[in-house]
Amino acid sequence: MMAAPRTDHLIDRLPKARGRLIADAPLHRYAWFRVGGAAEVLFEPADRDDLAAMLRSVPPGVPITVIGAASNLLIRDGGVAGLVIRLTRGFATISVDGDTVVAGAGAMDINVARQAAAAGLGGLEFLSGVPGSVGGALRMNAGAYGREIADVLIDAEAIGRDGNVTKTTAADMGFSYRHTTVAEDLIFVSARFRGAADDPRKIAARMAEIRAAREDSQPIRSRTGGSTFKNPPRQKAWQLIDRAGCRGLVRGGARVSEQHCNFLINTGSATAADLEGLGEEIRRRVKAATGVVLEWEIRRIGDAPAHGLREVGDE
Repeated sequence: MMAAPRTDHLIDRLPKARGRLIADAPLHRYAWFRVGGAAEVLFEPADRDDLAAMLRSVPPGVPITVIGAASNLLIRDGGVAGLVIRLTRGFATISVDGDTVVAGAGAMDINVARQAAAAGLGGLEFLSGVPGSVGGALRMNAGAYGREIADVLIDAEAIGRDGNVTKTTAADMGFSYRHTTVAEDLIFVSARFRGAADDPRKIAARMAEIRAAREDSQPIRSRTGGSTFKNPPRQKAWQLIDRAGCRGLVRGGARVSEQHCNFLINTGSATAADLEGLGEEIRRRVKAATGVVLEWEIRRIGDAPAHGLREVGDE
């Protein structure tokens, strides 16, 4: 018997695109945790014109989510409704003009640092310690080893749901610790960063120090999502987690890293619910032991577990 034809799927209500449009696309293959459900529709635009045309045509009320490199992201098991946008090769270009580095939002942070170093520009070495891509780094004011995006950004370009391009200066980003105030419906497509001329050998040495520090202190070869919680003011999240006795804590296939206890690890069989549930258990224990309510740094998207998950602070 032939299968019944698909009817009224979101993909049938979207315009044709030059990039890839995929219905019911598994997202776990892109996530660094290697967990998560499917996107109702996944869109990988060919370039910014392709992206703008799609945004103008998405039916009103359809949610739009951008996942970038999915490095600091937890995709829930129920998947993500609406249109999920992933910026790939058409947004990964990097160029250097004098002391300015221009990078697409899909460019990996480490590649921006490497290209700046090759051009003899310092100040961007910290990006070699930031997993993920430029778009995500802009959105969360990513940082590492004493520097953050706010320190080096000149301006950024983003496309809104109306398909129009907006240029935002660093002063307009509303930067704070791991946060910006830029409207959520703006999708970053490129950014300009300021570097400073320096001896390439010194730049290379600083990047080598960052690489060694990461390898020594972080489980970078595990299925992880980077730092799980933000550091509270004048405190370190990992110290609070350790004080609450959570180092090595296990839930299903998820475990708190013993190397760095602000990292969650998929040991191979974890679900997104395991990881999120473990994170909430950490938050409960830290609050009970120290009075501090940790804030998630990892972004969580998609449908919640079937039985729900009450977050610390909701009770």
